[in-house]
Amino acid sequence: MRNVRLLIAYDGSRFFGWQRQEGFGSVQQAVEEGLESLLGDRVVVHGAGRTDTGVHALGQVASCHVDTSLDDQRLCHALNAHLDEGVVVRRVETCPDDFHARFSATGKRYLYLTVTTPFRPPFAEGQFHWTREPLDQAAMRDAASRFLGQRDFAALASSGSPRTSTVRTVEHVRLVARRDRFAIVVQGNGFLYNMVRTIAGTLIDVGRGRLVPSDVDAILASGDRRRAGATAPAGGLWLLRVRYPERCFTGRLAGPRGAAGLFQG
Repeated sequence: MRNVRLLIAYDGSRFFGWQRQEGFGSVQQAVEEGLESLLGDRVVVHGAGRTDTGVHALGQVASCHVDTSLDDQRLCHALNAHLDEGVVVRRVETCPDDFHARFSATGKRYLYLTVTTPFRPPFAEGQFHWTREPLDQAAMRDAASRFLGQRDFAALASSGSPRTSTVRTVEHVRLVARRDRFAIVVQGNGFLYNMVRTIAGTLIDVGRGRLVPSDVDAILASGDRRRAGATAPAGGLWLLRVRYPERCFTGRLAGPRGAAGLFQG
């Protein structure tokens, strides 16, 4: 038996979240069933976090113990042949036995994508949030800076997930704008339930003029969820990266015939 970590990407619109739940298809279930089909044994896969229904990932990390003679690259290619559509294991890497995808993590980075075209885009529905209202970028950037630091984020958390503390550290909240869309990139040491989607909803409300940047300070000080913006739709949220003390997934993954793709990261 060896401990391996998996770098996983998935289309959240195809699954009822990450966590396995009876009667609903989840990403965890898809990966566990893929491993069982490949290896012949039941494998429990531990994810770095529980993304909700509709939330996507480019860099979810999971870990599990496997009993196989396949090396990491062969295991990665073989496992993908046993997975459902909408989920792919981008990398497999043998790691120390005490590595745990969730408990070893030191932070996460999310992206919230909003499209701002006059008409609803006809493609990729469920993979972004759409608004046709004009937004004040300068006000949104001012408001974004007010979320930084270690503080009590109770006002941004939805009920539904147990926690011992509502204090978190947000390292950056950046607005990356393009012609007809923008991304809110949020990185921190951890997030409360729906916290990133509430940050996005609050910033969008600032952009619309429903809130002013200084309202963020009052919202956080109040601890009152009712004062913050709406929880933005799940389809715009992407888990980009899970951070760990050591470097993970180093080197390049070889293709099925041994040659790495030209533009492969």
